[in-house]
Amino acid sequence: MRILVTGTAGFIGYHVARKLLERGDEVIGVDNINAYYDQALKYGRLKACGIATDKAPDELPVQSSNHENYTFIKLDLTDEARVYSVLEEIGRIDCICHLAAQPGVRYSLIDPHCYITNNIVAFQNILEVCRHRGIKNLVFASSSSVYGMAAPIPFSAERGADHPVSLYAASKRANELMAHTYSWLFGIRATGLRFFTAYGPWGRPDMAPFIFVRNIIEDKPIEVYNFGNMERDFTYIDDVAEGVVRVIDRPAETDGTWNAEAPKPSSSSAPYRLYNLGRGAAVPLMEFISVIEKKLGRIAEKKMLPMQPGDVYRTYADTSSFEKDFDFKPSISVQEGVAHFVDWYRSFYGIS
Repeated sequence: MRILVTGTAGFIGYHVARKLLERGDEVIGVDNINAYYDQALKYGRLKACGIATDKAPDELPVQSSNHENYTFIKLDLTDEARVYSVLEEIGRIDCICHLAAQPGVRYSLIDPHCYITNNIVAFQNILEVCRHRGIKNLVFASSSSVYGMAAPIPFSAERGADHPVSLYAASKRANELMAHTYSWLFGIRATGLRFFTAYGPWGRPDMAPFIFVRNIIEDKPIEVYNFGNMERDFTYIDDVAEGVVRVIDRPAETDGTWNAEAPKPSSSSAPYRLYNLGRGAAVPLMEFISVIEKKLGRIAEKKMLPMQPGDVYRTYADTSSFEKDFDFKPSISVQEGVAHFVDWYRSFYGIS
């Protein structure tokens, strides 16, 4: 297939693009390479895929030196006119895998406006590209954050998610509703994936696993919120990427059992689906820190703090529908995943 992957300088986008390239698909990657976190890491991901420049010219295709089937374009998806123009020039697209977004629950309290532009306006532009180019296969990133304050454990896509507690979560929930509308109106086969705390090599430096490893290595204290009384469904990045690729290969279909009088939130009479993509296990935060400490051979200095606004106590994915429809369940243990991540971190930053 010829697949447009947005956010390929980002964490999940990089790994999805690599997996698609390795199996022989043609990938057109786009990213605006913003400065939300270390741009050197973003350029490092591109370089690992053969895009060996830290000055990628805006809106001009850069051919990978590693993969003849990979082209990268530096592009701001919030610029409607340029998005239409650039994507028209690249020709046929069989699927759009939209992973670009402004991430971060806590940062949405600092700069809420960028979540509207980068998560809602940009997604609107992607939907319009699908509509006018006749692209019927759309896979897009949502988040476990949409469950907010009112979700029974484990979180199930079969139940509602209408009480978000951060603007980031609200923007991702808005994406789900926007996608359903376009699916109904224009027959776009849209699948939303609610990711659960992805971690691993090339991870995001604003996320807890990265911060914990960095600070422990540098003998700095780590901040532990809600006094450590938190749980997360930590999902290793290889499992996440495998799940995304399986969804690309099987576009959403209409649900013949869908009933308007008792509607299922995860499906529709339109070709639209929502799934959780997580490991399906809530790991206590203190246990996760302990695994890192054992791998590093160091004990962290812990600064115990109260819960931050926008955070939730626990995330825990019900993955049963994903397992049923795609014959896949993430399986890499926290111990194995942390070991891989720490080894990558030491290698990338030259730490013995």
